[in-house]
Amino acid sequence: MSIYHKIREFLDDTAYFWWEEVKQVIHDEGVFLFVIVVPLVYPLLYSWIYNNEAVHEVPVVVVDQSKSELSRQFIRDCNASPDVKVVFYAEDLDEAKSLVSRQLVKGIYFIPSDFATRVTRMEQAAISVYCDMSLMLTYKAIYQTAMVESQRMGAGIRIKLAGNYTSREDAVSIQPLKVDDVAIFNPSGGYGSCILPGVLMLILQQTLALGIGMSAGTARERNRNGQLIPTDNERYRGVYRVVSGKALCYTMIYAVMGAYLSMVVPRLFSFPSLADGVDLFFIMLPYVLACVFFGITVSCLVRYRENVMLIMVFVSVPLLFLSGVSWPQSSMPGFWQGVSWLFPSTFGIRAYVKVNSMGANINQVIPELRILWLHAALYFAAACLVYQHQFRLAKRYGNNA
Repeated sequence: MSIYHKIREFLDDTAYFWWEEVKQVIHDEGVFLFVIVVPLVYPLLYSWIYNNEAVHEVPVVVVDQSKSELSRQFIRDCNASPDVKVVFYAEDLDEAKSLVSRQLVKGIYFIPSDFATRVTRMEQAAISVYCDMSLMLTYKAIYQTAMVESQRMGAGIRIKLAGNYTSREDAVSIQPLKVDDVAIFNPSGGYGSCILPGVLMLILQQTLALGIGMSAGTARERNRNGQLIPTDNERYRGVYRVVSGKALCYTMIYAVMGAYLSMVVPRLFSFPSLADGVDLFFIMLPYVLACVFFGITVSCLVRYRENVMLIMVFVSVPLLFLSGVSWPQSSMPGFWQGVSWLFPSTFGIRAYVKVNSMGANINQVIPELRILWLHAALYFAAACLVYQHQFRLAKRYGNNA
């Protein structure tokens, strides 16, 4: 057979597997859900929930055992802040805890009986803050409000004791060195702008693995021998044809999904979007390829359709932490940093956040891009190896039949 006929046969078989996988995506409700619906809808839902970036008017209960002018001033100042709203007064801590347990309030301000006395004696006084930790945003609002108002009250006391004559002297007494607090890369200081870019990239990898894995599970259930490769289909004549056809299908779909997740969603919800289309293309190309071949490799381990959900959904939150977005990379043990190198999402998230949220140029993420291309090559080789093993199993079962 001539080289021309071999190439044409290879392309024909690749196109066949591409079309078979496209039909699987369209007609299988589970695969369609994970490959098409979830990448389109889930980012919108997640971004919409955190679009406010911060919470305001968080309900709290006050236990004021001091009942002094200073304690009432502290309560008024907290209630006047935009983040906290005093909705109940309790006689003791047990009553306040019962309000928290019934979810009527999210936190407690406990002012001890000796609060005003200690302040008058020029001693350090304490106000206890109890927070419902089920939501970090409410904890942040309650705790930071108490900190700001206590510092402001302390500043007023220092001014009275300083005996200054001018407002300039008062300002220096409160803050000898002026510090401008600027939240770099996250102007709003919100949770969404910090976490959502990484979540968007993780959604791309996880939905790909879920869709490809569910498709592989369906193929096993349809084959009489329970294997991934059927024994009665003459089209299965080579590993590269199968892997290339499947990869072409998902790469075409996720070329669109990648552009949607990396460019459209952040602009819809006003998240930081500093990268241009060319830089994002150079990041998304190796990342999508690495995720596709990673998904094909993982799919060969799937025995039943439901198995891939148990695997990939379970590791989603750990993978977000391992990326270094929600937890500093420098604080991770070396073992877990090594584990993070196994997943394309680690370096895809880092490269995307650096370019799109932090304003880096493409030259500053060259290390991440190199590793993504390495992932693409290694997982392509791994996908070919596991499919080669599947071909051997299919041949063995065919001979036994």
